[in-house]
Amino acid sequence: MILADSGFWIALGNRRDRHHAAACAALQRYGSEGFVSTWPVLTEVTHLLAARVSGAQAIAFVDGIARGACEIPDPPADALARARVLMHRYRDLPMDLADASLVILAEDLEEGRILSTDQRDFEGYRWKNTRPFNNVLL
Repeated sequence: MILADSGFWIALGNRRDRHHAAACAALQRYGSEGFVSTWPVLTEVTHLLAARVSGAQAIAFVDGIARGACEIPDPPADALARARVLMHRYRDLPMDLADASLVILAEDLEEGRILSTDQRDFEGYRWKNTRPFNNVLL
């Protein structure tokens, strides 16, 4: 499974997004492996699609996730404490809760491949403190 960040989902749902073609190509290329994300990412995507595209597009996104477009595992019991540590460590970028949740997910799954339009941040973040992400979108 490949981690999916907010920018990937937003680019898929917005034909005017500059990363739309890359997101569609990544969907075709990696769709058979499956995608995994987090509740904070879903919240961020739904909010941004409703604000930037339309409420209908936000609902279509939720419908797709509900039909199995992406797995959303339950967070570990210590996720909030770990997110706090990560957000403090990367405060100069800064790191938001959605990004912290993806770092935690990478650590839990031992998976560093990610689909993200946020190249700067995910080039800087490390999972398990030393492992870099491999952004397969950009």
